[in-house]
Amino acid sequence: MKRLVFLLMCMLLTACETPPPSPPQVQFFHDELFAAPPQPISADNIFALSEGMKHYVDVEIASQLRSKGQQKGLFDALYSKQQLKLEYEADRTRNAAEAFEARSGNCLSLLIMTAALAKHLNMPVTYQSVYNEDTWTLTQGTYFTSSHVNLTLGKRRISSVTSSDKWDTWTIDFLPPDDTNGQHVRSISEDTIIAMYMNNRAAETMAAGQLDTAYWWARKALEHTPDFLSTYNTLGLIYLRHGQPLLAEAVLGHLLQRDPRSTVAMSNMVRVLQTLGRTEAAKDMARKLARVDPEPPFHFFEQGQAAMAAGDFPAARNWFAKEVARAPYQPEFHFWLAVADFRLGEMEEARKHLTIAMQNSTRRSDQQLYAAKLDYLKHLGMQ
Repeated sequence: MKRLVFLLMCMLLTACETPPPSPPQVQFFHDELFAAPPQPISADNIFALSEGMKHYVDVEIASQLRSKGQQKGLFDALYSKQQLKLEYEADRTRNAAEAFEARSGNCLSLLIMTAALAKHLNMPVTYQSVYNEDTWTLTQGTYFTSSHVNLTLGKRRISSVTSSDKWDTWTIDFLPPDDTNGQHVRSISEDTIIAMYMNNRAAETMAAGQLDTAYWWARKALEHTPDFLSTYNTLGLIYLRHGQPLLAEAVLGHLLQRDPRSTVAMSNMVRVLQTLGRTEAAKDMARKLARVDPEPPFHFFEQGQAAMAAGDFPAARNWFAKEVARAPYQPEFHFWLAVADFRLGEMEEARKHLTIAMQNSTRRSDQQLYAAKLDYLKHLGMQ
């Protein structure tokens, strides 16, 4: 099954201890092609506190912060089911006030909200990138991959007794505890967090078909943090979707100069070269990509989709099972494995994988879809 595929690195992390940022690559900006956004694009409100947030910290949990200490008090407020009651939900990246109002968000949204509350309390905040396997998702024909971030509250202090370094910190992480064991982290700057937020908004609005708004988010991200390479990939995709493959080629080419082994950029460059009719160049890039990553994310999934389209349901089930084996928490793979099982009459297996898809989904719309299909299978089982 042929599919128009775009790859996005939504949260490609860069270290905070880097050389001074390069000047913005203004030659890649083409404002004349895009209408002005409906609202100004700015970093000013990313960490801004709402009146509700101020009241929550200054009044609602003030006694808790005094009795337990600021770090422990805020930590408990974030994790307690009786207090903020936060939910992990990945539909869009929210700023601090939006995440607080919704009581939900992805890891970046919840991190920004937490940092805003902590800074209001004058607590030192350290942002960290977490080394773990990237998570891939598929939304409206666009592949997204996201890395993970968390933060620590507090600072290092020197012990007056031993003269040794001590860490008086609390780590805030919105992954389930089992997913945080054995993590390796590194510090990143707040500028990187801001660039990640803006790049996420660019990617999300692009996926929603709002190319004008997406362009301005990507532009602002590059103006703010020119060395955040992920945004060049996003900008290239925006140009490609906007019907400007030559501009896309220039931006992705720059990215590949900076990061020659970026499989995401190589994958997108293949599509750009195909669009430009440069077949041999596209094949060369595809061969280079295959050498670097012979079985990229969603490779087995696409084979399964092709088998489904051909009516070969046993083969489809095998392909989807391979993706599930290497990405067991990806709900999309469990869903399609359930579809293949259903077509093969394996109702119990279909129900099992639909249940897993529903439990692992981080989008309410997907949860509702999987729940409805699961109810349908259960209804069939009672007949």
